[in-house]
Amino acid sequence: MTLSDWLLVFSTIFCLITQAITINVNPAIAQEGCPQPALSRLTRHKVAAGETLESVANQYNLIPATLINLNPGLRGGALPVGREILIPPFNGIRVQAPRGSSWQDLAASYGVRADVLYEINGCQAQPQLVFIPGASSPAGARPSSDRFTGFAAYPLPSEATVALSYGWHQDPNTGQARFHSGIDLLADPGTSVLSVDSGTVAFADQQGSYGNLVVVNHQGGRQTRYAHLGRVSVAAGQLVKAGDTLGIVGSTGRPEIDSPHLHFEVRYYSSQGWVAQDPEPNLKAKPTARAVRFG
Repeated sequence: MTLSDWLLVFSTIFCLITQAITINVNPAIAQEGCPQPALSRLTRHKVAAGETLESVANQYNLIPATLINLNPGLRGGALPVGREILIPPFNGIRVQAPRGSSWQDLAASYGVRADVLYEINGCQAQPQLVFIPGASSPAGARPSSDRFTGFAAYPLPSEATVALSYGWHQDPNTGQARFHSGIDLLADPGTSVLSVDSGTVAFADQQGSYGNLVVVNHQGGRQTRYAHLGRVSVAAGQLVKAGDTLGIVGSTGRPEIDSPHLHFEVRYYSSQGWVAQDPEPNLKAKPTARAVRFG
């Protein structure tokens, strides 16, 4: 394994461990399986002699406008030595959501995907005091081009029915909109779960509502997650190829549907961390057989 491979493994494990740690978060706001809200990950910086607003922002890979939004006392440009200022994990602004507004309303107002806002803010059912990523980024900043055309394989031996799709769904019990960060593929318990492409196993263990979870990092800043497994067959740090067995279908954790299935996610790495995206367009390689479920 090359040095760059090891760096990718360790950085991903660190990211996952960081997301799993509770930092003074109201349990009613941060749901299991979601990252901790961005506003719960604020750190404090004590101003040293000679520091300026620009130098502090550069130290944390931020822009001055982000620091001013979280620290209104900096608007005059003063940066007294010894003063503590709040530092967010990435650029953005803190906003008090209007009463009764939804994530879709905020998405329309700020031009940021509703699902990204939902996850970055700890999967709150209704937005309250929230962090809007990138809203204070420099004008003209553009994401790098993406030439990804899909994964090399399918996560099951046979093509399966999507029982619950990616995106927003109404909770039948509460009537509230909930975001589903992957797709649920119907499959019998014990069915082999396969890696969709070559990569490095970043996580292989039990993880809250995911149950038994395997996370694989792939080239190009993409990541796949395989959840609710009955058994895990790989270990963190292991190299896998497309089609390698990662485990078997099970029902561990807290599945959102009753039928046996694989919960499959695709994420890409951005300045906000691992952001979910719709897995279906990425699954262009399909097995020749179709899954047959009995019972």
